[in-house]
Amino acid sequence: MITKEQKNINGLTLIEIMIGVVISTIMMAAMYTSYNVVNSSYSKVTDKAKISRAGRDIITMMMRDIRLAGFKYYLGENSLDIPTRDNLGYESGATDITKSHAPIIIIKNRKGYDPDDWESEGTEDLANSPFCCDRIHIVYGDFNQRHRTTQPYKRYRITYFADMNEDVLLELEPKDQYYSIYKTKESWIQDFNVDIDTNNSEWTTDATLCPECYVREEVRSHIVDMEFIANGEDGKRFSPPPRPDEETPTASVELFNIRTVDLRLTFRSKNNFFRGDAPVDKPRLVKGIGNRSSEFTDDRYLRDSVVVTIHTRNIGEDL
Repeated sequence: MITKEQKNINGLTLIEIMIGVVISTIMMAAMYTSYNVVNSSYSKVTDKAKISRAGRDIITMMMRDIRLAGFKYYLGENSLDIPTRDNLGYESGATDITKSHAPIIIIKNRKGYDPDDWESEGTEDLANSPFCCDRIHIVYGDFNQRHRTTQPYKRYRITYFADMNEDVLLELEPKDQYYSIYKTKESWIQDFNVDIDTNNSEWTTDATLCPECYVREEVRSHIVDMEFIANGEDGKRFSPPPRPDEETPTASVELFNIRTVDLRLTFRSKNNFFRGDAPVDKPRLVKGIGNRSSEFTDDRYLRDSVVVTIHTRNIGEDL
């Protein structure tokens, strides 16, 4: 028998409990959806920031090196019995471009770098990137007083080039593969006590002769394209860029008339950025500063470009 006190006890029916569970489920689903949206937006902003930061870092490095192109060190009056200017022989590269001392040489659409064969290709092209990448050689001078009895004046050649990381090439599907930017530093070795006209000198990366030199040092990965455009005194674009081994009377002159270099670096995000693939009729377009552009339809990566104009303030006469 139910007493009067028992009748006044409040409780929840099964229906009320089920309604509460449904409402709680809806609220949790809404919170989870909101979290996913916020997290996705944050990841996209982070990816864009990483690309921008990486672009600024490598651009700063390349600007410094390109501005050094053609630099020569003059010691002036000294008590060390060292000539006031460098006595290094100059190789134009007209007959052998691999020995050239031209301040800047741009090789279009050439991946990889073989010091003995400049025309060799790097690893195979990406399936979605038929145009990649340009290569640039930068030559400049320096001085090291500690080597005053052997070769106090230095001459270096910096080479930036793109190539595929062979480990990445083996691990990833073709559409997920990407390039890396590499850097090589060489030194022109020449005996200080031998006449420059009889000395058989060469570029080298031998650690015993050039401990500061290095070969194929990876600078940045996830590169889509690297483009260099050389411009002359009047802003005229050199197309194609001048080479010392060209059989034209103005080739060597134009090499020393490069006043600015337009640089474009296009990076790719490491992870998927977009929700879906681009439609075939509306591909994602990466524009170049020259005559090349690329279209992408079968992946979801973000591609972003950094473009800068660099003044070559140390390039002067052909000496």
